[in-house]
Amino acid sequence: MNYDVVVTCAVTGAGDTTGKSPHVPVTPKEVADAAIEAAKAGAAIAHIHVRDPQTGQGSRDPKLFKEVVDRVRDSGTDVVINLTAGMGGDWVPSEDDPSMPGPGTDMISAEERLTHVYECQPEICSLDCGTLNFGNGNEIYISTPPMLRQMAALTKEWGVKPELEVFELGHIRFATQMIAEGLIAEPPMFQICLGIPWGADQSVDTMKVMKDHLPSGASWAGFGISRMQMPMAATAVAMGGNVRVGLEDNIYLDRGVLATNGQLVTRAVEILERMGARALTPQEARNTLKLRGASE
Repeated sequence: MNYDVVVTCAVTGAGDTTGKSPHVPVTPKEVADAAIEAAKAGAAIAHIHVRDPQTGQGSRDPKLFKEVVDRVRDSGTDVVINLTAGMGGDWVPSEDDPSMPGPGTDMISAEERLTHVYECQPEICSLDCGTLNFGNGNEIYISTPPMLRQMAALTKEWGVKPELEVFELGHIRFATQMIAEGLIAEPPMFQICLGIPWGADQSVDTMKVMKDHLPSGASWAGFGISRMQMPMAATAVAMGGNVRVGLEDNIYLDRGVLATNGQLVTRAVEILERMGARALTPQEARNTLKLRGASE
């Protein structure tokens, strides 16, 4: 059981959810406001994607990230900023020639995936620790070992803590190898991502198996998607971990009731408090996770 819990809110993501809920933030102002809302509801960390303001689709434009980060910082709201670094790894083979990229492919170099991280200097950025079949189409998310080693080395050089996102056991195995190679600063920080098609299933058994394979001394959080978001949040706390909620992973508060990010954070905090735990403040989270802004 974890009695001092770091709550992360993933406020928008890059998925096709904007047409399903009016509460999913799109513009930089909306994304920044969502991060501030989540912080005021009790989230210590805001995990941030950006979207094209015109189309609502996920974007990796560094200018959009910079505007969001500046808005959050200028607001005076204390929240740990965690920027995604997962964009730019999408491969969709051409139907005419599978050896060539087809429509929807967006592949860039490891260094390019971190352009906005270098420019914004958040305390945390995500690092997706392997390749994954993504959904039932032809899309593959690609992160190769050389790419990941380069990204890990750069974030370590900049003093940005990589959140090691793991979608199956092989990802934990490779993340542990990077730690052994000295590419990840201690203590490592893991995010166990469950329910993403076709990664690991979201269940108590799966979370326990993945948690048990984490290296000694690692901090970790876990999440599930859709209606399993809150059950997996409670499971993570019971197993000694931290939690992530937010509209990136689930748009409902109850059956048929669309949620805001603030409502999802409030629900998660209520659950962990009823379990006898408490949500840490942003500064307490920095100290626990040994982030750049930690107190001595």
